[in-house]
Amino acid sequence: MLREFQEFISRGNVMDLAVGVIIGAAFGRIVDSLVSDIIMPFIGALGGVDFSNYFIGLSSAVNATNLADARKQGAVFAYGNFITVLLNFIILAFIIFLMVKAVNDLRQRLEREKPAAPAAPPPADVALLTEIRDLLARK
Repeated sequence: MLREFQEFISRGNVMDLAVGVIIGAAFGRIVDSLVSDIIMPFIGALGGVDFSNYFIGLSSAVNATNLADARKQGAVFAYGNFITVLLNFIILAFIIFLMVKAVNDLRQRLEREKPAAPAAPPPADVALLTEIRDLLARK
């Protein structure tokens, strides 16, 4: 069982997946920062909206004006955070789409530029039959 596990781990796909997950997590944090630190404040400045403080108190004890204080007072329905996370997902999905599209375009371009492989010589029996045909045609 240990040998099978070593073979499984040493396969290239597993290592590629591990690297992809680590890079994906870091990339997700970058997009999260882009949305929360750059895009959302800009949207808030344009429309006077701060999505992070959109919430509904689920009990009468919640009467705070910001989400952090409201959560201390009781249960809240924080739909502003959901809007922010949804925006993060849409931006992340769009960026990944653009990256995959660029890689596919690059692969297609490289395939078009690749010189055609020389034709493989015909099998020996086909070559022999071709010679016989050509000899018969000369007579």
